[in-house]
Amino acid sequence: MTSTRYVPLIGRLLIGLPFILFGLGKATTYDATVAMIAAVGLPLPPLAFIGAVTLEIVGGTLLVAGYKVRPIALVLAIFCMVTAVYFHRNLADQNTFVHFFKNVMMTGGLLQIAAFGAGALSLDSYVNSRRERSSDGLATAQ
Repeated sequence: MTSTRYVPLIGRLLIGLPFILFGLGKATTYDATVAMIAAVGLPLPPLAFIGAVTLEIVGGTLLVAGYKVRPIALVLAIFCMVTAVYFHRNLADQNTFVHFFKNVMMTGGLLQIAAFGAGALSLDSYVNSRRERSSDGLATAQ
């Protein structure tokens, strides 16, 4: 079991770091990103920009840290599918086809994290173990 304790951490890094990088990339290209959001017909492009950048940077960071990963992974999975449908729907174009299924694959990985949690090397695990020790101490004192 010890040999697999690092696997969830590596998985979270491999999925979370690109979200952080893409969020930072979007943050530095406001005009182009807002124009792309407007071009696909989404409402309130500036607000969608802020939401996407925030979700990618904060969500990616929380995923890497392993904090509240189940809800974060679920939100990021929904985000991946929404972006696939809105931004990568022209499956006749090879590049768009690849990006669409990249998003689908990321959704699969995120759903695995949502289902199975962050693993041993995570803030979630640390917080849970502290909570258990604290409640054990209370039970012993009573």
